[in-house]
Amino acid sequence: MSAGAYAETPRKGGTIRFTAPYGSSFANLDIHTSNRAQDEIWAKAIHRALYNWDSNANKPVLELAKEVTTSSDGLVYTFKLRDDAYFHHGRKMTADDVIWSFTRLMNGAKAYPGARYVRIIKGAVEVEKGQAKEISGLKKIDDFTIEMTLTEKVDPGFNFYHSMTSIYPADEASKDSFLSKPVGLGPFKFVEYVPGSRLVAERWEKFYQPGKPYADRVSISIMGEASARDVAFRNKEIDASILGPTQYVAYKADPELSKGLLEVAEVYTRNMGMNPNFKPFSDKRVRQAINYAINADLIIKRLVKEKAYRATSWLPISSPAYDKDMKPYPYDPEKAKQLLAEAGYPEGFEFEWTATSNESWGIPIVEAVIPMLEKVGIKVKIKPVEGTVLSEVTSKGDYQAYIWSNTSGPDPLTALKCFHSSTPQSACNYTQFKNAEFDKLLDEAAASDDQAKRLENLKKANAILREEAPMWWFNYNKAVMAYQPWLKGLQPNATELAIQNYEDIWVDASSPAAK
Repeated sequence: MSAGAYAETPRKGGTIRFTAPYGSSFANLDIHTSNRAQDEIWAKAIHRALYNWDSNANKPVLELAKEVTTSSDGLVYTFKLRDDAYFHHGRKMTADDVIWSFTRLMNGAKAYPGARYVRIIKGAVEVEKGQAKEISGLKKIDDFTIEMTLTEKVDPGFNFYHSMTSIYPADEASKDSFLSKPVGLGPFKFVEYVPGSRLVAERWEKFYQPGKPYADRVSISIMGEASARDVAFRNKEIDASILGPTQYVAYKADPELSKGLLEVAEVYTRNMGMNPNFKPFSDKRVRQAINYAINADLIIKRLVKEKAYRATSWLPISSPAYDKDMKPYPYDPEKAKQLLAEAGYPEGFEFEWTATSNESWGIPIVEAVIPMLEKVGIKVKIKPVEGTVLSEVTSKGDYQAYIWSNTSGPDPLTALKCFHSSTPQSACNYTQFKNAEFDKLLDEAAASDDQAKRLENLKKANAILREEAPMWWFNYNKAVMAYQPWLKGLQPNATELAIQNYEDIWVDASSPAAK
């Protein structure tokens, strides 16, 4: 929570000047199509999902429903929807819009990334496969009541707080115009989008939270370059900025800038994914050799400037199923050479590594790794791509290796599902991981009412991932946001610090954009 968020009365008016720091563009204006945090940053202003993430309680809470009841077997959820949620074109949201949105996400021909979350609803997979037109587990009781039957005992809140599961207006969203002028339920309504530059939204007067939002407008500037954000922040042209490693060191050392830093251990795992269809990576010994060959601790210290925690496997340290006794792969080039020789690559091999320019998990990291891999005989060719392209090639399997930062929480079962053999590559099983013992542990965890047993299974599954090494486990992010003294109401969002509930943020009279 930013200083004085509740000590003062929130002020009405002004513009919140935010940034989208993870690329030079947005994918498009259809949030259902994107699994990038870059796009969720604008989507939180315009759209809302069935649940929202409560950053202070660190759990999902109801957003578009007022109450929910659960059946005794834990599989049927009955939602009483809000009857005061108005879309920006003036119509109330009803159960039909929820059903329409979830059904749209299960269009198998489109491979929407949010389908991975809707799949827990009974009958959703049949729609995805083209075997049914309607999701059998979604029933409209009346205009403001919906019954959702799940295939396993999970808290649906962990699935339906993401912007990629936002509820769309069924009448508007099927029109072509929706893709250039989105209509949502969020606190701000769309005004303009200048590709490569900014998105602007203005206060929605009929927002269902009384007295909110506080600000008149939100302006989100696209700033993929850290140096551009630094200049804009120091010139007081933006109100908040996500810091990269170099800026983190500089801002901490500055007597004024250091007063406005919000730090959070995020549920993101930075990793190098290896494609098993590329012959060397189909051998576990080669994948393990990569993990032994890289001195990750040195890179975190020198390049990432300690703005991270060393990764041991997929689940991050804030996860309830994180095993604090699990050790990361040690730096051991001799062991790497031995494993490569055993796998039939005593002279090493060459591969192409797809990466973006991101300073925390992109080309700068790859450049530091290249000499380490060369030491054990592995040569690397870098393939530079934009963030939107990275998202496409990983979900299609069009790579030999990639480096990325992926969400690995907050719910450990949902996070580990990305490695279940039933999860397609288009959802999040980018390395096409298949392991029968892993699947069994996850299936048992999903069916169990015993929380301790469930966590034990998930810990074991996470240990299998460490051993099988479908990825090089690099680090878990420590996210840092710099904010101006006039910006109030920020939330310590561990699921992604750059994604904020703009209705809770306000600017005091000292902001250059206070009017």
